[in-house]
Amino acid sequence: MRRALRLALKGRGKVSPNPLVGALVVRQGKVVGEGAHLQVGGPHAEVHAFAAAGKHSRGATLYVTLEPCSHQGRTPPCTEAVLRAGIQRVVCALEDPDPRVQGKGLAQLRAAGLQVEVGLGREEAERQNAAYLKHRRTGRPLVILKLAQSLDGRIATAEGYTRWISGEQSRVLVHRWRSWTDAVMVGAGTMLADDPQLDVRLVRGRSPRPLVVDGRLRVPLTARIFQRPGAVLITAQSAPAKTRRAFEAQGVQVWTFPARRGQLDLRQVIERAGSEGLTSILLEGGGQLAAAALRAQVVDQLRIFVAPCLIGEGVPAVGDLGIRRLADALRLEQVALRRLGPDLLYTAEVKYPCSPD
Repeated sequence: MRRALRLALKGRGKVSPNPLVGALVVRQGKVVGEGAHLQVGGPHAEVHAFAAAGKHSRGATLYVTLEPCSHQGRTPPCTEAVLRAGIQRVVCALEDPDPRVQGKGLAQLRAAGLQVEVGLGREEAERQNAAYLKHRRTGRPLVILKLAQSLDGRIATAEGYTRWISGEQSRVLVHRWRSWTDAVMVGAGTMLADDPQLDVRLVRGRSPRPLVVDGRLRVPLTARIFQRPGAVLITAQSAPAKTRRAFEAQGVQVWTFPARRGQLDLRQVIERAGSEGLTSILLEGGGQLAAAALRAQVVDQLRIFVAPCLIGEGVPAVGDLGIRRLADALRLEQVALRRLGPDLLYTAEVKYPCSPD
């Protein structure tokens, strides 16, 4: 199963909104075929594994990281492929929460007389497909807040200089994350200060869809992000219609929401992103957008690069969260540290004390 989970990673950045899946065909203790889901609309992992195993699939065991699908989608049901291959036993890490599957695939295999076991490698499979699982269970994307800050918690100097706080290894890793993520989100402050590209020029892969949150519609149409296909401007319904039409005329998609004093409800924004098929968003700042996302409780994971430098008076990594008592502070779980050159990467899951309502 560990090998199947490693195989599944071959699909990162290529199969969304589908899940990452790896599969192995094992006969008499030997791997006779293996495969992964490599592209949307392409053969699923099981089909690749059976093609590699050929006649050796008959009577063998299938190890697969997610429940085989039992419905007709872009490709035929994988359960039919399992039965045609003559598999005798299926070891599956995780049930598929997609309503079209949701245990039906495993039930079909059991009804056909196959031995089915579920749960081996479940924890790792859930981590690997966190974005897919959240989207299927809630309709919302997984939101990852990424920050690069100084040791004293600043993301820019008082004059707004940000390049570069983190080192080259850290920046390359961020570009790799982007290549695995459906969309990258920034606020108006970051756009006005940096005019970022938010692409993956440091690694091979596809660039994520850029989402710009600007309730007051301050960002210029000439920003580099808006020259890319698929760019989205997220603004208030009260923003000038003429300006919005100018963005749309350039091919920018505009999402509008009710606003209070120019502030959008990010829960509504994230709901819309999920309805558009986005399963993961890398939120790259700045500090005010980070704070708004944390206040709205839409951030699932936190990834902070801490660089060995001190800035003093500057722009804080996270704006005001409205927390007045230490007991109300946001707590982090599943904390891990990693060294990247001179930087430290701090990763964690965000735990909220109660509902935002």
